[in-house]
Amino acid sequence: MDRLLEATARAERDHFWFRGFRRFMGPLLAEAVRDYAAPAILDCGCGTGHNLSMLRQYGRAVGIDLTWTGLAYARGKGERAIAQATATRLPFADACFEVVTSFDVIYALEADAEAAALREMFRVLRPGGYLVLNVAAMELLTGNHSVLANEIRRYSRATLTERLTRAGFNVRRMSYTNATILPIVAAVRLLQRVSGHGESQQEISIPPAPVNAALTAALAVEAALLRVVNMPFGSSLMALAQKPNH
Repeated sequence: MDRLLEATARAERDHFWFRGFRRFMGPLLAEAVRDYAAPAILDCGCGTGHNLSMLRQYGRAVGIDLTWTGLAYARGKGERAIAQATATRLPFADACFEVVTSFDVIYALEADAEAAALREMFRVLRPGGYLVLNVAAMELLTGNHSVLANEIRRYSRATLTERLTRAGFNVRRMSYTNATILPIVAAVRLLQRVSGHGESQQEISIPPAPVNAALTAALAVEAALLRVVNMPFGSSLMALAQKPNH
């Protein structure tokens, strides 16, 4: 996990995947905070803290992470609203956040811990509050990055919906993402499956500028389409889920 965080810290500002991710999350976050003037937002698994600056466009954001490495990066960038904690036992009172986010975290948790984390996110949300979630999708895309990220599972719409509803949430929006680059991702992962999986930072390294720009543009187009339609496939799955008002 430390090696993943080190690679992420180098790439997350400019890498096409992270640029696309932030474009995908924007509409979900805007929907989640629509009824609140200054919502309290908790990021579960904030990693290097980079996403906290994105979340502060929508409200008052704080983050927790289990690893000292990620928190050290965040503190080095000036983040102070962070703490070391586990998503399976959040150090917050019931119903104290309007929005909870968790980006590419629960897929690395064993089944019992995954269920506990979702229950905790539900617990700390106010009635009517929202969870904004991003996870890895499509088991056939398991590859070298999965080893680096300690990935235990990849989700389908059906499996993620089941996990969220079991925790008590109502799913308001769910879509695959990174559909426009799926042929490239699938080809790379197929070659990795043939040669045998091993830990690699290759996919999280910033590609040559023209390639990075072209893939960034492709994901920008997809993000625009996602404002009106859901994607039927993709390497990631995003969800907006709501805690019932009663």
